[in-house]
Amino acid sequence: MKDVAAQRDERGITLDRVGIRGLHLPVTIRQQAGGDARVVGHFDATVELPHYERGTHMSRFVEILGTWSKSRVSQAEMHEALLQLREAFDAPAAYLSMSFKYFLDKLTPVSKLPCQLDYDCRFDAKMVAADPEGRRDGEFAFAVEVHVPVLTVCPCSLEIACEGAHSQRATITVRAGTKVGVIVWLEDLIPLIERQGSYEVFPVLKREDEKHVVERSFENPKFVEDVVRDTVLALQSLPGVEWYEVVCDSQESIHNHNAYAYARGGGPKGSPGGGGAWSLR
Repeated sequence: MKDVAAQRDERGITLDRVGIRGLHLPVTIRQQAGGDARVVGHFDATVELPHYERGTHMSRFVEILGTWSKSRVSQAEMHEALLQLREAFDAPAAYLSMSFKYFLDKLTPVSKLPCQLDYDCRFDAKMVAADPEGRRDGEFAFAVEVHVPVLTVCPCSLEIACEGAHSQRATITVRAGTKVGVIVWLEDLIPLIERQGSYEVFPVLKREDEKHVVERSFENPKFVEDVVRDTVLALQSLPGVEWYEVVCDSQESIHNHNAYAYARGGGPKGSPGGGGAWSLR
């Protein structure tokens, strides 16, 4: 049967990424305390397509990723999957990402009621050839991304208002490049980020808990600028982090727009993961 995708292309244009997006598979995530958490992984997988190749074989992506169904997926497994992708497509570069919901156990601050809060997380991995002559010796990079909801209280309104101040939920998004072979646990990263808001949020609160949350948050007012700077300092103390990007997006309660702040650091010349699709901006 004729293989149209394998035909030679004469237009001379290399495509940076070609592949599939939005493949859902049941997988597991290694937990810090031992064992695995079952999640639904949302996968994107792509390779670089040289200028002389017309197309790629999309079914190969599904076949390779399908072998990880119901299995553990972490930095090591994504490294192995990228090796398989580069070999299957004879590609100079390959990229793989997995988004998922991750749940952490929490206790309400006063009543100590057990609950769980969900966080949007993402693993990104890429393998890029160091030079045109070394296609098999790709440079591997891995990053973890988390979206953490927090409560913020505006220092300005607290200072100038006769009564009260405006408060709202904000989201701190962190993308962190990690050292190869080093695990930055979600169980460490997420609580570390939660502490950088005015206070953390909970899925359930009794009256005594709500009183505590409101009072503690008003004792710790923060602008989005404060949140991002404090998060940067916290990340700099976390072993295994090579570079980072931080965003705070505040859903302002007295405005019809959000307040926003962004910072990045680490990596060669301060360029996280090579920029491009890896950037939060």
